[in-house]
Amino acid sequence: MTGPEGRSAGSAPAWDLEVRPHLTPYFVYAAAFLIAAAHITVGFLLKVGSSGVIFQTADQVAIGLLGVIIGCLVLLFARPRLRVGAEGIAVRNLLGYKVIPWSDVVDVSFPLGARWARVDLPDYEYVPAMAIQAVDKDRAVVAMDRVRELIVRYRPDVSPRSTTS
Repeated sequence: MTGPEGRSAGSAPAWDLEVRPHLTPYFVYAAAFLIAAAHITVGFLLKVGSSGVIFQTADQVAIGLLGVIIGCLVLLFARPRLRVGAEGIAVRNLLGYKVIPWSDVVDVSFPLGARWARVDLPDYEYVPAMAIQAVDKDRAVVAMDRVRELIVRYRPDVSPRSTTS
């Protein structure tokens, strides 16, 4: 029986490489905090002055809760991860987790102008890999190089494309 992230009962798969975004989580945590704090502050200040509208305590609580919910949704952007191992390439983005077996992997590319990498599949399909982001610059280059080394190791029959960087 396997769990949502490919773990069998009692054992964890061995991954050769795990990549997470470096800078994005800092921005995400700050944004989530500011959004929640602003909504909670506005909720407290609703009854301070007279604006012609009568706010109830339920309105104050609702605005604060709305800020917390939006903050939690923003935190999803800190979730991406890419793992590479003998099983294939495991991609976790905002909402989903998918293990792509090596038989389906054509390449991992970073198209010019893209914000993040992608795992190329047959028939010109792809899965975004938000863990390798352009904003991480040199770290993204190193991560792409390491992923491509593992592609050569696990898929010697497929040569990575040299047209993308």
